[in-house]
Amino acid sequence: MKFLYALLIFVPIAIAAELMHASSTVVFLLSAAAILPLSGLLGTATEELAGHTGSTIGGLMNATLGNFAELVIAALALRAGQIDLVKASITGSILGNLLLVLGAAQLAGGLRYKTQKINPNLAGLSSTLLMVAVLGLVVPAVFFAAHPDPLRVATGRMSVWVGSLLMLGYLLSLVYSMVTHKAAFNEGGDVAHHEEKPHWSLRKAIVVLVVAAVTIGVLSEFLVSSVDEAATSIGLPTFFIGLIVIPIIGNAAEHSSAVLMAMKGRMDLAVGIAVGSSIQVALLIAPVLVFLGLAFGQPMDLAFTVMEVASVAVAVAIASSVMKDSESNWLEGAFLLIAYAAIGTAFFFY
Repeated sequence: MKFLYALLIFVPIAIAAELMHASSTVVFLLSAAAILPLSGLLGTATEELAGHTGSTIGGLMNATLGNFAELVIAALALRAGQIDLVKASITGSILGNLLLVLGAAQLAGGLRYKTQKINPNLAGLSSTLLMVAVLGLVVPAVFFAAHPDPLRVATGRMSVWVGSLLMLGYLLSLVYSMVTHKAAFNEGGDVAHHEEKPHWSLRKAIVVLVVAAVTIGVLSEFLVSSVDEAATSIGLPTFFIGLIVIPIIGNAAEHSSAVLMAMKGRMDLAVGIAVGSSIQVALLIAPVLVFLGLAFGQPMDLAFTVMEVASVAVAVAIASSVMKDSESNWLEGAFLLIAYAAIGTAFFFY
């Protein structure tokens, strides 16, 4: 993780570039490079703060702030009226975590260990929640396709209700995994294994968390305001940037953490990071953005394109198939990466 923090040098550089009115491409690239280490710093501060609050509250904070950078970027894009970009980032985050991150973790871990075990309770709950996530995407898409709604008014209202139900499901899953059935999800059945003593003071953890969060907000504003011109200059479709680039920027720290955990033989934690992030995006972040759209006067519904829904459904099916035997190896990781590359290629030409 230390090599990621070296990129913090781009924070003042990105701010200076914006103040000096540099080209949109330069501002976009510098802001993206600066957000990468900040998201990692935010994650570290959250973990340190969790060490002072206990495992239950700490787990809740990790789950809540895990996709903070991506949520901020999406919210600012939504406020700017870039709804297609926001939807693409949601789809890309789900696909990236399920195929790219989980695949990289399984490949890296598999090259060191012949076979790694996955907690069957974790695998089972993850598969169930992923299916609910697909339901949350399929129902609005089918509704929009089958129901005459050119202004998307009825689709928007329906999305508010569906989003509320998805958020309820996510909260129930947290209660199940962190409270009522907590013991079933402890790595190796050892509660103390996770309750490591914090290295930072409570004050330092809070200060770093707040500063990182505020700075991410500022740089995300730069990123969003420059994305259209940067996309044209770079030669990439804005939709592709939202689907591939933005999710990688927002979740870089989690991506590296999942791979490192897998290489240390902690595959349960790697799966929890990768799959848990996808579940959070589908069941919490997407519905939150629907409500934020109403607040911003930029209504967003959950009716994604057929290509997006089909890609997520295929990704969920593949990830669930990989986890169903509660084992992991390098070949499964390689196939997940191939699947991600294939879907990414399709969206490049979409």
